[in-house]
Amino acid sequence: MSQTEKNLYNAFVGESKAALRLKAFAEKADKEGYPQMASLFRAISAAEEVHALKNLRLLKVVQSTDENLQSSFDREMSVSENEYRPMIQAAEEEGDNGAAKSFSQARDAEASHAELYKKALNHLVDETETEYHVCQVCGYVADGQAPETCPVCGVSKDHFKLVS
Repeated sequence: MSQTEKNLYNAFVGESKAALRLKAFAEKADKEGYPQMASLFRAISAAEEVHALKNLRLLKVVQSTDENLQSSFDREMSVSENEYRPMIQAAEEEGDNGAAKSFSQARDAEASHAELYKKALNHLVDETETEYHVCQVCGYVADGQAPETCPVCGVSKDHFKLVS
Protein backbone atom coordinates (compact mmCIF):
# COMPACT_ATOMS: atom_id res chain seq x y z
CA MET A 1 0.00 0.00 0.00
CA SER A 2 1.40 3.38 -0.99
CA GLN A 3 1.73 6.27 1.44
CA THR A 4 -1.06 8.09 -0.39
CA GLU A 5 -3.36 5.07 0.03
CA LYS A 6 -2.51 4.96 3.75
CA ASN A 7 -3.23 8.68 3.99
CA LEU A 8 -6.55 8.28 2.15
CA TYR A 9 -7.53 5.47 4.52
CA ASN A 10 -6.54 7.47 7.62
CA ALA A 11 -8.40 10.50 6.30
CA PHE A 12 -11.46 8.31 5.62
CA VAL A 13 -11.38 6.96 9.19
CA GLY A 14 -10.89 10.42 10.70
CA GLU A 15 -13.64 12.05 8.65
CA SER A 16 -16.03 9.16 9.35
CA LYS A 17 -15.44 9.42 13.08
CA ALA A 18 -15.91 13.18 12.98
CA ALA A 19 -19.20 12.86 11.06
CA LEU A 20 -20.63 10.42 13.58
CA ARG A 21 -19.31 12.30 16.61
CA LEU A 22 -20.89 15.52 15.32
CA LYS A 23 -24.24 13.76 14.81
CA ALA A 24 -24.10 12.75 18.48
CA PHE A 25 -23.23 16.34 19.44
CA ALA A 26 -26.25 17.55 17.42
CA GLU A 27 -28.57 15.16 19.26
CA LYS A 28 -27.23 16.42 22.60
CA ALA A 29 -27.61 20.07 21.57
CA ASP A 30 -31.21 19.39 20.52
CA LYS A 31 -31.97 17.74 23.87
CA GLU A 32 -30.41 20.68 25.72
CA GLY A 33 -32.52 23.17 23.75
CA TYR A 34 -29.86 24.58 21.43
CA PRO A 35 -31.37 24.11 17.95
CA GLN A 36 -28.91 26.50 16.25
CA MET A 37 -25.90 24.60 17.63
CA ALA A 38 -27.56 21.31 16.67
CA SER A 39 -27.99 22.61 13.13
CA LEU A 40 -24.33 23.63 12.98
CA PHE A 41 -23.19 20.20 14.22
CA ARG A 42 -25.41 18.47 11.63
CA ALA A 43 -24.13 20.70 8.81
CA ILE A 44 -20.48 20.09 9.62
CA SER A 45 -21.24 16.38 10.09
CA ALA A 46 -22.67 16.32 6.55
CA ALA A 47 -19.51 18.04 5.26
CA GLU A 48 -17.27 15.52 7.03
CA GLU A 49 -19.34 12.74 5.42
CA VAL A 50 -18.68 14.27 1.99
CA HIS A 51 -14.93 14.17 2.73
CA ALA A 52 -15.08 10.58 3.99
CA LEU A 53 -16.99 9.35 0.94
CA LYS A 54 -14.59 11.10 -1.41
CA ASN A 55 -11.65 9.34 0.25
CA LEU A 56 -13.45 6.00 0.12
CA ARG A 57 -14.10 6.41 -3.60
CA LEU A 58 -10.47 7.32 -4.24
CA LEU A 59 -9.47 4.10 -2.44
CA LYS A 60 -11.68 2.24 -4.96
CA VAL A 61 -13.37 0.29 -2.13
CA VAL A 62 -16.79 0.65 -3.71
CA GLN A 63 -17.28 -2.07 -6.33
CA SER A 64 -20.33 -3.58 -8.04
CA THR A 65 -23.39 -4.21 -5.87
CA ASP A 66 -22.77 -7.97 -5.95
CA GLU A 67 -19.16 -7.46 -4.83
CA ASN A 68 -20.22 -4.93 -2.20
CA LEU A 69 -22.78 -7.39 -0.79
CA GLN A 70 -20.20 -10.19 -0.63
CA SER A 71 -17.58 -7.92 0.92
CA SER A 72 -20.09 -6.63 3.47
CA PHE A 73 -21.17 -10.18 4.33
CA ASP A 74 -17.55 -11.27 4.82
CA ARG A 75 -16.79 -8.24 6.99
CA GLU A 76 -19.87 -8.70 9.20
CA MET A 77 -19.05 -12.38 9.72
CA SER A 78 -15.47 -11.56 10.66
CA VAL A 79 -16.52 -8.84 13.08
CA SER A 80 -19.24 -10.90 14.77
CA GLU A 81 -17.13 -14.07 15.00
CA ASN A 82 -13.70 -12.64 15.81
CA GLU A 83 -13.47 -9.01 16.81
CA TYR A 84 -16.13 -8.65 19.51
CA ARG A 85 -15.12 -11.75 21.52
CA PRO A 86 -11.94 -10.23 23.05
CA MET A 87 -13.73 -6.90 23.60
CA ILE A 88 -16.49 -8.62 25.56
CA GLN A 89 -13.96 -10.64 27.56
CA ALA A 90 -11.89 -7.56 28.46
CA ALA A 91 -14.99 -5.59 29.51
CA GLU A 92 -16.17 -8.50 31.69
CA GLU A 93 -12.73 -8.86 33.28
CA GLU A 94 -12.67 -5.14 34.02
CA GLY A 95 -16.19 -5.25 35.44
CA ASP A 96 -17.63 -2.87 32.85
CA ASN A 97 -21.04 -4.49 32.42
CA GLY A 98 -22.36 -1.65 30.24
CA ALA A 99 -19.57 -2.08 27.70
CA ALA A 100 -19.84 -5.87 27.83
CA LYS A 101 -23.58 -5.64 27.12
CA SER A 102 -23.04 -3.12 24.32
CA PHE A 103 -20.36 -5.29 22.69
CA SER A 104 -22.52 -8.42 23.04
CA GLN A 105 -25.53 -6.74 21.48
CA ALA A 106 -23.40 -5.32 18.66
CA ARG A 107 -21.89 -8.77 18.02
CA ASP A 108 -25.35 -10.33 17.81
CA ALA A 109 -26.64 -7.53 15.58
CA GLU A 110 -23.58 -7.88 13.29
CA ALA A 111 -24.32 -11.58 12.84
CA SER A 112 -27.88 -10.72 11.82
CA HIS A 113 -26.53 -8.09 9.41
CA ALA A 114 -24.53 -10.82 7.67
CA GLU A 115 -27.72 -12.83 7.21
CA LEU A 116 -29.41 -9.75 5.74
CA TYR A 117 -26.66 -9.47 3.13
CA LYS A 118 -27.27 -13.09 2.14
CA LYS A 119 -31.01 -12.41 1.87
CA ALA A 120 -30.33 -9.24 -0.11
CA LEU A 121 -28.55 -11.25 -2.79
CA ASN A 122 -31.75 -13.28 -3.17
CA HIS A 123 -33.85 -10.10 -3.22
CA LEU A 124 -31.59 -8.82 -5.99
CA VAL A 125 -31.99 -12.00 -8.05
CA ASP A 126 -35.76 -12.19 -7.42
CA GLU A 127 -36.15 -8.42 -7.93
CA THR A 128 -38.03 -8.20 -4.62
CA GLU A 129 -38.28 -5.04 -2.59
CA THR A 130 -38.39 -4.92 1.18
CA GLU A 131 -38.28 -2.44 4.04
CA TYR A 132 -35.65 -2.31 6.76
CA HIS A 133 -36.27 -1.28 10.35
CA VAL A 134 -33.31 -0.53 12.64
CA CYS A 135 -33.42 -0.95 16.41
CA GLN A 136 -32.23 2.35 17.85
CA VAL A 137 -30.96 0.62 20.99
CA CYS A 138 -28.73 -2.19 19.68
CA GLY A 139 -28.57 -1.85 15.88
CA TYR A 140 -30.49 -5.00 14.95
CA VAL A 141 -31.98 -4.68 11.45
CA ALA A 142 -35.33 -6.28 10.60
CA ASP A 143 -36.10 -7.25 7.02
CA GLY A 144 -39.75 -6.43 6.30
CA GLN A 145 -41.82 -5.47 9.33
CA ALA A 146 -40.30 -4.43 12.64
CA PRO A 147 -40.71 -7.23 15.21
CA GLU A 148 -42.89 -6.71 18.29
CA THR A 149 -39.72 -7.00 20.39
CA CYS A 150 -36.10 -6.83 19.31
CA PRO A 151 -34.55 -10.31 19.23
CA VAL A 152 -31.19 -8.91 20.36
CA CYS A 153 -31.98 -6.45 23.16
CA GLY A 154 -35.68 -7.03 23.85
CA VAL A 155 -37.00 -3.48 23.40
CA SER A 156 -40.45 -2.91 21.95
CA LYS A 157 -41.37 -2.22 18.33
CA ASP A 158 -41.56 1.54 18.94
CA HIS A 159 -37.74 1.65 19.26
CA PHE A 160 -37.34 0.72 15.57
CA LYS A 161 -36.79 3.28 12.84
CA LEU A 162 -37.75 2.69 9.20
CA VAL A 163 -34.74 3.23 6.95
CA SER A 164 -35.10 3.56 3.18
